Amino acid sequence: MSFRERIIELLMTSSEPLSVNEIARSLEIDPSQSWEIYDHLEHVARTVRAKYGKLLLMDPPYCKKCGYIFKDLKKPKKPSRCPRCGSEWIEPPRFIIK
Repeated sequence: MSFRERIIELLMTSSEPLSVNEIARSLEIDPSQSWEIYDHLEHVARTVRAKYGKLLLMDPPYCKKCGYIFKDLKKPKKPSRCPRCGSEWIEPPRFIIK
């Protein structure tokens, strides 16, 4: 099974949305390499839509300090800083396939 297929299977069988770090732990990947998963998620979204007729859903990241929600992201990623308060205390996005 390819890496993307493993991500798809994990997100399709999960009962709740998973963060990239949770995906990395489940797939036994070094957490320092978890940034690669964000790149794969773009392709996973296209694959599940075309092949399974399902959607990759994302709970957007948000600032834990002021509550700002990053709802206008073009690509799946974890922002580094809140544009409202400047905090770096950001809850990462979470993903699931429905």
